[in-house]
Amino acid sequence: MVSYMDFTSPSVQFTYDLKNNNFFTKDSHNLINALGVQQLNTLGNTSLLDIYLSKSNVIEPHTHQNASELVYCISGAAVVSLINPFTKKLINLPITPGQVANVPQGWWHYEIASEDNTHLLAIFDAPTPEVILGSDLLRLTPANVFAHTYCLNEAMVKETLAPITDSVVIGPPNNCVNGKPSGINANIGHGMVPGYYNQPTARQDRQASYNNQTYGQTYGQQYDAGAGQWNGQQYPYNEAYTTPAQTQTQTQTQTQTQTQTQTQSQQPRYYSIWER
Repeated sequence: MVSYMDFTSPSVQFTYDLKNNNFFTKDSHNLINALGVQQLNTLGNTSLLDIYLSKSNVIEPHTHQNASELVYCISGAAVVSLINPFTKKLINLPITPGQVANVPQGWWHYEIASEDNTHLLAIFDAPTPEVILGSDLLRLTPANVFAHTYCLNEAMVKETLAPITDSVVIGPPNNCVNGKPSGINANIGHGMVPGYYNQPTARQDRQASYNNQTYGQTYGQQYDAGAGQWNGQQYPYNEAYTTPAQTQTQTQTQTQTQTQTQTQSQQPRYYSIWER
């Protein structure tokens, strides 16, 4: 694109204070100011975002369909992550002051601050970078489409995505407490729906490694998030990810009745949508 500018005009601009054009503010430590040709008419085919982040804050996953992005670290530290659409691999690029990371046009990417007082400059090769935000894709796509397309439980998809009511831009949102929007009962396993997977599916037989950590399992009971227990009971999950019912069945003596064995083996399995 060729930009024509009458440099003899009295309205010609050569300088601009980015604080006068705030793009997004989460709070006083997490905000984005923007600069484009609308703010600085001599800028031409370039634009930038001036980004301030505190530790663990994220410029949410997104794409710029019309521009490449060069991320320069001024202070602090961040990790720029992008998915290579050709290799189908996630690339994590840590940057510190004086270092840059380049995001090709149209690639899915996000930035996470590794330190407080992180200051990044994102430079684009377009006068106005277009953007598609992950939060918009998640909140605007009907839950039944996700459920049908990816063989998910629709009720769980709705419950999980319900808190995303607007574009996030810088996450997590201010109302997020311990990974959940404030107001959600912390004693209920988030993303769990009693009755999920009561019917046989291929995923019920899934084998997975959980590094021998302890996970709870419920049969329509409450989850104590602090203790990691279902009604006071803990179940260790090993590499084979066997349910308590399976483990008990395997260790039963032959003196146990067939009725007891069948009752235990029919108990349902539950997964969090994030584990799927």
